Amino acid sequence: MTPTRDYIREADEQLRGTYEEPMSLAEYVDAAFESPSIASHASKYLLQAIEAAGTRTVIEEGEEKERYRFFDDPANDGEHAVLGNTEVLNRFVDDLRTIAAKRGKGEKIIWFDGPTATGKSELKRCLINGLREYSKTLEGRRYTVEWNVTNVDDSRGLSYGGEVSGAEHESDWYESPVQSHPLSVFPAEVRRSLLAELNENEDGHIPISLDEELDPFCREAYDYLEEKYRRTGKRNLFTAVSDPKHLRVKNYVVDVGQGIGVLHSEDDGSPKERLVGSWMPSMLRELDSRGRKNPQAFSYDGVLSQGNGLLTIVEDATQHADLLQRLLNVPDEGHVKLDKGIGMDIDTQLLIISNPDLDAELDKYSDRNGRDPLKALKRRLDKHEFRYLTNVSLETELIRRELTNETDVWDVEDREELEERINESLFVDVRSGPGAVKRRELAPHAIEAAAMYSVVSRLDGDDVPDGYSLVDKALLFDRGYLQVGDTREEIDEFGFDSDNEGTHGVPVTFTRDIIADLLHEDRDRHHPSLEVGTVVMPDDLLDSMAEGLHDAPVFSRAERSEYESRVTVVKEYIFDQQEADVLAAVLADKHVEQETVAEYVEHVYAWESDGQIETEHGPVEPDALLMKLFETEHLGRFAESDYTGNEPSADVKEFRREKVITALNRYAWENRDEGFTVEDVELSEIPVIRTVLETHEWDDVSRLFEDFDPDQWDDPPANTETERVKERTIDHMVKNGYTPASAELTSRAVMNEVRHEWD
Repeated sequence: MTPTRDYIREADEQLRGTYEEPMSLAEYVDAAFESPSIASHASKYLLQAIEAAGTRTVIEEGEEKERYRFFDDPANDGEHAVLGNTEVLNRFVDDLRTIAAKRGKGEKIIWFDGPTATGKSELKRCLINGLREYSKTLEGRRYTVEWNVTNVDDSRGLSYGGEVSGAEHESDWYESPVQSHPLSVFPAEVRRSLLAELNENEDGHIPISLDEELDPFCREAYDYLEEKYRRTGKRNLFTAVSDPKHLRVKNYVVDVGQGIGVLHSEDDGSPKERLVGSWMPSMLRELDSRGRKNPQAFSYDGVLSQGNGLLTIVEDATQHADLLQRLLNVPDEGHVKLDKGIGMDIDTQLLIISNPDLDAELDKYSDRNGRDPLKALKRRLDKHEFRYLTNVSLETELIRRELTNETDVWDVEDREELEERINESLFVDVRSGPGAVKRRELAPHAIEAAAMYSVVSRLDGDDVPDGYSLVDKALLFDRGYLQVGDTREEIDEFGFDSDNEGTHGVPVTFTRDIIADLLHEDRDRHHPSLEVGTVVMPDDLLDSMAEGLHDAPVFSRAERSEYESRVTVVKEYIFDQQEADVLAAVLADKHVEQETVAEYVEHVYAWESDGQIETEHGPVEPDALLMKLFETEHLGRFAESDYTGNEPSADVKEFRREKVITALNRYAWENRDEGFTVEDVELSEIPVIRTVLETHEWDDVSRLFEDFDPDQWDDPPANTETERVKERTIDHMVKNGYTPASAELTSRAVMNEVRHEWD
């Protein structure tokens, strides 16, 4: 079958835009003056890549923050996005800006610390993905040099890690094994003058800095060519050495081993092998080293060699604690030794990643009264601490990622749309036998329940005021406010101290494993009357998480007791969510039209204005009966006894002025312009009106459906009002994200609670 798309051509076009033909050194200099960013030093380039992706606004810990999209892993469709920890990442970028501008912190080793499953590994992958893709763009091009010495007057050739080459052909070109900067070919004085002029053309606020000399391999080629041409009497030695037949500049795609060095936890070898590479004895025998070791016989496969020119990452730094002290002077001196007689300049941003156990390793001598041998190392480490997520929306997104192939980052500004994503159900296909796959449903609010419980376990309860719960605190962190009736309370009013938030609690890996076990259980037997596959309800999930605390060795006895005690408040919150869904479905036909609400607001405004107001439809005189009916039937705030005829009592008048007029005037003031009228008001922004549009009560159910009986809900008798209400309710719930099975189970759970209070 012939493919409908020409994938070969698409691949060619993509690579054509990624790579350039090699250029001469002079052409590179011209290109740098056209676009100075291509000559950026390591920390400046890393900063450019992050800033190039732009920013977006997020709410974390109740505060609005600007987040760099780079950490959403846009280059990889969000697969390795770092969720949350925006403030930590912003401080990292601020440090990069300081380091790149040479204003300080140049001697620091950036350290990302934090518990497991907080996104540190995702950060590593995100950095690699982002830098790789940025280097494929025109503005992100990265360049190095390659040499050919076979075309002088002998065939000595160049080599590293392989055979000595002979006849002149493309394989005679050898790239710098450590991504040496093209401008490092110039003598130091000339390079300083060139950079000074180049920085005059740089639009950015950070000048380009380059103090590094050629790496030993390239220096060997340079010295060889210089010596050959000096002997022949060449006057313009630099011109001869940098001739395009010997030296050319090429762009490369940044990747692990090409500008990014990653030292993994499982890597071994001597400290020098892990840091810079190793000598190859067989090569030393083959090469004429003139009585010394030849840099051509070096592997350059150490983490600093691979990361030269951009970024060096030490993963799981506790496993490589012996190297940290050897890295002390690398950031500020920018120099390492291959051997006693051979050193190498490097330009790389050092970054180490660890779990909290590195803290214990660094503190093991802290009781020596100022004679701590690790004191110098600790002074060099610039710590950035990742924490567990404390936003329910982010934790929901993370749990869904752990269970599915979803990778899209929730870049949603509309709160209503975000709430829908938090609340929605999740379907997972589970293998139930040889060749058999069964679809499982995590009911609406189930993932939200797991996320809320996880977040609540991570919050400090000591600063929660009386009358509020940890769930309220979690909602404040997620939204920045609490809506209590007609009152909106901002997080600033609470004065929370976020220093202790997210340092401990339930990790997402625990939640994922609990859900995975639930999905593989045969739970159909629990609800035999349902013909749909397994449904995991929020209570099922919360019970399993609480029970699983006792079997998970990651928790201490005190933690188990503390976390288990917090499940009740989450269950109450989730039930309120389910109850609201069921009530909205039962009373779906009770919906008040926007026009009816607008008419009421206009008449209240006219009533307060002592007569009438003008609208685009003409004058409006207050209708006392219209307002009374709206307030008694739709608002449910008042009874017939609150009126004398149609004349309102003092309480009704106060309500109209304080809850409707004041809110209306406040909205008008905040959104004022010359043409503002009552018709311009977004009615849902007025709290009391939003209550009319969104809130439902069981009193409304008993008033509208006199013969309704929640005791009959599970199996209502035929041709009864309960049967008709249930049919419409299930239908409405299904239209709003439930399946018939989850709608049935959720409504049963709600009605089971309601029947105890029903009169």
